[in-house]
Amino acid sequence: MADFSVIGGGVAGLVVARRLAASGARVTVFEASGRLGGTVARHEVAGIAMDAGAESFAVRGGAVAALLDELGLAGDIVQPAPGPAWLQPVSGLPVPLPATALLGIPADPLADDVVRVIGPAAADRAAALDSAPVGDIPATLGPLVRRRFGDEVLDRLVAPVVHGVHSHHPDDLPIERAHPRLRDAIIETGALGSAVARLRAAAPPGAAVAGIRGGIHRVVPALAEDLQRHGGDIRLHARVDDPAALDGTVVVAAPGVTGPAAAGRRIDLVTLVVEQDELDAAPRGTGLLVAQGAPVRARALTHATAKWTWLRDAAAGRHVLRLSYDSTPSEPAAAARADAQALLGVALPVVVDVAHVSWTRPAPAAAPDGATVVGEAVAGSGLAGIVAHAERTAAALLAR
Repeated sequence: MADFSVIGGGVAGLVVARRLAASGARVTVFEASGRLGGTVARHEVAGIAMDAGAESFAVRGGAVAALLDELGLAGDIVQPAPGPAWLQPVSGLPVPLPATALLGIPADPLADDVVRVIGPAAADRAAALDSAPVGDIPATLGPLVRRRFGDEVLDRLVAPVVHGVHSHHPDDLPIERAHPRLRDAIIETGALGSAVARLRAAAPPGAAVAGIRGGIHRVVPALAEDLQRHGGDIRLHARVDDPAALDGTVVVAAPGVTGPAAAGRRIDLVTLVVEQDELDAAPRGTGLLVAQGAPVRARALTHATAKWTWLRDAAAGRHVLRLSYDSTPSEPAAAARADAQALLGVALPVVVDVAHVSWTRPAPAAAPDGATVVGEAVAGSGLAGIVAHAERTAAALLAR
């Protein structure tokens, strides 16, 4: 008889189950599908093994790095290539994103690289707005940026970055998920720009994200093996219709199990493997985010072989491009190729292979009374938040 039953074998479910089992509890994981990991998955494109979902994690907080250390993967943590991401504005050529920013929020709206994107009039307006007293701080990021910096900064800078990172509009992103210290920093400094500058200065040096040599998907079998080593039981193709019938304390790590799930956001990812020597120079760095209203359908492009050295070595002279979409193109391969050419400014005559995957990111939701819920719906998107929340949940369960 299990002490804990975990519904859902994604990363959140595996993390909480592993931590419980490692503390001596009897744990069973029920996964409705035939594989573990959820949106953290592996696929092969043109014979190259790579991530089909998340390809990096935020280093802030250290939760993922600590987990990888316990799993024996710390030596395989890798940093992306240095350099700014780029932005495809509504019109005109792509430009590098401002160097000193937080989710696109500039520390100084009058900086040259900010003015290049929003224009001098919008920059002057943003500086004037941010000089006003702070007052009440909204619950979500969009109204905050709109009030302190104006519509142009929100629409042209912040919205594309937030959409690319969190798959939500800033109006729907709680400030604490944007950065847990942002609200306090605004109160302490009296301005949004000053708050961003303080948080940036306090951040550890180096990239804000990291990856795993060989792909983020490697964490899934490592979690499963360690869970089983501690006596945990994993059951695939095990759909749970009645959580109350399970043994022990039930932990829900799958949207919709505790009741009707709110409509989530569908994400489509098209991966191209191409041959094109002009891409050796990485003309748009490691990739671009796309402003809403720009003349392409993709919302982001990652030049993955420019971003990750291990993948460049595996690709052996070919290039891997990942394009994400909010709505499924009628012809994904053709749409991705056309968008990649437009965003990179380079013709792509030789497409070696294409892969198209899709998944649904659950809408944010509060856990029902009496239910223990982990995963993206309650922790937000991104491995860092999901892992940290699952670890805290396991610790709270064990403390009972």
